[in-house]
Amino acid sequence: MIILGLILLIVGYLLGIGLLTTAGIILLIIGAILALVGSVGRRPVAGRRHYY
Repeated sequence: MIILGLILLIVGYLLGIGLLTTAGIILLIIGAILALVGSVGRRPVAGRRHYY
């Protein structure tokens, strides 16, 4: 999810499409939060350790 967000952010910025840039930022933030929560080890979100 982080990689997809980064790709959308770059493509949106290069092509000047604000919607792709916004979607990329949102996916980056959500991916980072899920990666952080998954690395805690307590499995508080849906019982998963890794989120892809």
